[in-house]
Amino acid sequence: MARITQKEIARLAGVSQATVSFVLNGSAGDHMRIPTETRERIAKVIEETGYVANPVARRMAKGRNKILGVFTYEAAFPRALADFFAPFLFGIEVAAQSKGYDLLLMTSAARTEDGRKQLFDGANRLKLADGCLLLGRQFDSAELARLLKEEFPFVAVGRRDDPTPGAAVPYVGADYAAATQSLVALAQSLGHQRFAFVGVASGAESIADRWSGFRDGLATESAELVLHIDEEGVAPEKLLPALQSSGATVVYFTELADAIPFRRAALDAGLSVPGDLSIIVLGSHIRPGDTGTDFTTYTIPREQMAQQATLALIARLEGQDGTAQTLLPCDIVEGETLGSPLPRETTKK
Repeated sequence: MARITQKEIARLAGVSQATVSFVLNGSAGDHMRIPTETRERIAKVIEETGYVANPVARRMAKGRNKILGVFTYEAAFPRALADFFAPFLFGIEVAAQSKGYDLLLMTSAARTEDGRKQLFDGANRLKLADGCLLLGRQFDSAELARLLKEEFPFVAVGRRDDPTPGAAVPYVGADYAAATQSLVALAQSLGHQRFAFVGVASGAESIADRWSGFRDGLATESAELVLHIDEEGVAPEKLLPALQSSGATVVYFTELADAIPFRRAALDAGLSVPGDLSIIVLGSHIRPGDTGTDFTTYTIPREQMAQQATLALIARLEGQDGTAQTLLPCDIVEGETLGSPLPRETTKK
């Protein structure tokens, strides 16, 4: 049986389709403009025909589809075991469902010559959604500037630099800088003075924030950066001699994937961890239990970031004042790889 439409309801009730739409979708003020007898006649036809309003059409009549776009600059479902985006997607789904919104995962974006996905392209489907949540390690600043200029509602998951002066990017991120600074202070409280850092210091905001927190944490007379390996993926057999020569007693890794083989190499070389050398990891998307070692690190509140970003976007869409820029704290995990350094004369060479 064919679906009954508003046009058919209007024909049976002897009124215009616009009048039927006013009765179904209008405000109380709109209803007062329509005679009671007309409203009752339309209601009677609806009851007799069993008409059910198209929810999408009703939303569009009210100016919203109640659909949130989700765009990631990297694959949302990577094949690697340590899934970076899953907690974000969990948080988005929970928050959207709680407010009665559907999600549109945008997967058909075009790519630049270097393989990066583009938010804007000839087949862009952004406007199908009321607003969009943006995820990724590194965003395109030109696309952020365009979104702000066109006033399309969006919220970034993760702190983002403003693309131009005065153009504030709405985001909910993690306070990597403060958490990293806390881990530096924790090491200093245990007696560490000679620090090493393995990882790049610039690039995406999450990387830059870790470096700035580490640098600010060392701004004391008793702390010294004795080695900085400004790259990732350094082979342990190359890294270990460099650290031993530097005299560092604690090393900070930006990537857990580098810390795991390094710890194994240090133990194979007869070093104690902690003791001869302490290891700290600056956050990770791998669960601590998956590594076999309880590294000293901090948690990244990915699900909470995504939930709050989603709720902030919905608040903007519904005319409420949503927080423009928010950083959530990262909880310190003291772990088993940080301890007081051994006296220099007993440290193994």
